[in-house]
Amino acid sequence: MIEQLSESAGKVLGFKLSGKLHDEDYKHFVPAVDAAVAQHGKTRILAQFHDFHGWDMHALWDDIKFSTTHCTKIERLALVGETTWEKWMAKVCKPFTMAKVQYFSEDKIDDAWKWIKEGE
Repeated sequence: MIEQLSESAGKVLGFKLSGKLHDEDYKHFVPAVDAAVAQHGKTRILAQFHDFHGWDMHALWDDIKFSTTHCTKIERLALVGETTWEKWMAKVCKPFTMAKVQYFSEDKIDDAWKWIKEGE
């Protein structure tokens, strides 16, 4: 499930990703990002992973398409996680985006919000 966080405002969007992601999740997530890009140009995204179990095959394809089509439209990407593999994922995604990417542990979510909003 992808749920937009209430702290989202303007070009800064926050999302909580939990459970296993499905195609339906991307039908809400992608338009929210596209709307912010249309209004503000480049956007900043905070992705908070909580009890995250990955993607089904269709959602994985949706994620690849999103990364490909939005790689130049995201200015900063803060990944907030609770496991080691989420920290590893932050390192893996860096070559596939023009965005500045930073990983934060779950207990540092306030720092993640500060970083994502910095210099707006």
